[in-house]
Amino acid sequence: MKKFLTTLLLLVSCIMFGQMYNPVKWTTSVEKVSDKEYILKAQAEIQSGWHLYGQYIEEGGPSPTAFTFKNTSKKFELIGKTSEDKGHETVDKIFDMKIKYFEDKAVFKQKIKLTSDEVVNIAADVDFMVCDDSNCLPPSTEELSFKIPNAKKMASSLGLALTKTDSVGTEVKAVAETEIQPEKAIVNSGEKSESRGLISIFIIAFLSGLAALLTPCVFPMIPMTVSFFTKQSKTKAAGIRNALIYGFSIIVIYVLLGSIVTAVFGADSLNALSTNVWFNIIFFILLVVFACSFLGAFEIMLPNSLANKVDSQADRGGLIGIFFMALALAIVSFSCTGPIVGTLLVEAASKGGIAPIVGMLGFSTAIALPFSLFAAFPGWLNALPKSGGWLNTVKVVLGFLELALAFKFLSNADLVLQLHWLEREVFLAVWIAVFGVLAFYLFGKITLPHDSPLNHISVGRLSFGLIVLTFTIYLIPGLWGAPLKLISGFPPPMQYSESPDGFGASKGPAEMKSALPEGAEYGPQNIITFHDYEKGMEFAKKAGKPVLLDFTGYACVNCRKMEELVWSDPKVLGVLNNDVVLISLYVDDKKELPENEQYVSETTGKKIKTIGNKWSDLQIKRYKANAQPFYVIVDHNSENLTTPSAYNPDIEEYYNWLNTGIKNFKKKSI
Repeated sequence: MKKFLTTLLLLVSCIMFGQMYNPVKWTTSVEKVSDKEYILKAQAEIQSGWHLYGQYIEEGGPSPTAFTFKNTSKKFELIGKTSEDKGHETVDKIFDMKIKYFEDKAVFKQKIKLTSDEVVNIAADVDFMVCDDSNCLPPSTEELSFKIPNAKKMASSLGLALTKTDSVGTEVKAVAETEIQPEKAIVNSGEKSESRGLISIFIIAFLSGLAALLTPCVFPMIPMTVSFFTKQSKTKAAGIRNALIYGFSIIVIYVLLGSIVTAVFGADSLNALSTNVWFNIIFFILLVVFACSFLGAFEIMLPNSLANKVDSQADRGGLIGIFFMALALAIVSFSCTGPIVGTLLVEAASKGGIAPIVGMLGFSTAIALPFSLFAAFPGWLNALPKSGGWLNTVKVVLGFLELALAFKFLSNADLVLQLHWLEREVFLAVWIAVFGVLAFYLFGKITLPHDSPLNHISVGRLSFGLIVLTFTIYLIPGLWGAPLKLISGFPPPMQYSESPDGFGASKGPAEMKSALPEGAEYGPQNIITFHDYEKGMEFAKKAGKPVLLDFTGYACVNCRKMEELVWSDPKVLGVLNNDVVLISLYVDDKKELPENEQYVSETTGKKIKTIGNKWSDLQIKRYKANAQPFYVIVDHNSENLTTPSAYNPDIEEYYNWLNTGIKNFKKKSI
């Protein structure tokens, strides 16, 4: 499945090459506050799947949105700072900081006071940067125009007599809109793959439902309920039909629960909650409570009166009776399923949208499936294992998993507040302790309140214990800086650590800098890298190697992912160190070009002032692309040796792509 999705993503990326992106359209308007004061509004319409960064981002992060109001004639004054919408905030693991961004639409407002009675057309520049899940576009600049309406002409045309203060205190508003037209050949190919995320949630929820089936509250109900339908029904077909209705009723009940959660919080606000400090702290506490319940400290149960009322309705018979039987199962089994359902809803809530509904659909489908299957094939009941102490073992294992997951939410809160209480080493130490104790439990060295006497352990339990112990040992090197790629995304990032460079790590081969070629420096993974195109090409000719052009950016998240996860692979790193000359061209480099090297782009018509503008224009002009990361393998005449590549986390495919370019270079050199 993963291979298929990766291939599909690469196919989409290939279609994207030759296309230009301009996912933001700016419009301006002016709102009159008084005779002298106005509010200038700049609204960004953002294409679906892309996000625009806010104005206030710490140094070292992605490029923020910035407004420059041109006031050479001194005809107005700025009042306060430019305000912006609420937007979304998240902790970016690459930049290790809290970053604000906008989706779909963003409105920026600047209050001004006129110092001249003349009609003023206020010009401004907005610098901004947009990204989607696969690409980051280089920082761009748009010119904005705010037309200040002539108050006297407006009043006469409307038949109004304007005074300094309206007699009833009503504000007079005047709006003039100008629209900045998008450039030609704009195609938005960066829509988020929401369906993939929902499929993942469904699969995880389905597996969680299967785990819930093996708890003491649910498993014994399967043969009892199926036997009831097969014996009480007049025909086998009727028994199967009633069991199917029973299973469908279970699905309806849980999906309804997911719908209520989505309706109460709202599809969009659920996603915003995922980086909220209090949301993460509350759910940390909630999951710890769930874990303690599974470990046997106490039982979480709904009131008995509710269970009795529902059970009495189940005796009514017919479709309504079957529905209430399903509801009775949900209530009676709550002490086992409640913590699992709660955890799923928490995880789904952090994804936003209809994720809670999809999660409950997956969970309930797994719960309902055996009732329908065993009703259709009653003989299968004989193959079910007998209830016993192993059911409580399943419950305890789920408790340990809940406890480990709880610390992920606490870690999120710590990252947002930048308290450094739960740094990477501390987080991993907690997980090592949790999974280490779980391994001892599975080996029978620890018993908990509801465990049955254990004279020996089964082969299955021993095997699972060995898997958990292996995982625990795997985590230990992470305390000294090992990347732990298997759990990437769960612990805090490497930078959020007591030793960001790893225990005893070197900052790089500084002692060898004198041996570097002219114009080169050590880049990611200590690869010799050029940032000047001409100097890199000159060295490649001397070395007799092909060139890997790396169009990248300092604020490009996916560029960092490629460098940390793909370039770090030994065989890929070997190729980058020995078989190609790497030229990394940063499209967001703000250093200004000498005045005699500045020019107007033939492609975009914009003034090329900075080094970053120059490399971005090169990428657009030569490759008809403006998203990063973007990789091209070329010969010494700058001719392509293979199809360009974009963001590609598949190590094997990226390695093969590199080798294809190198082989083609060798063929041309013969």
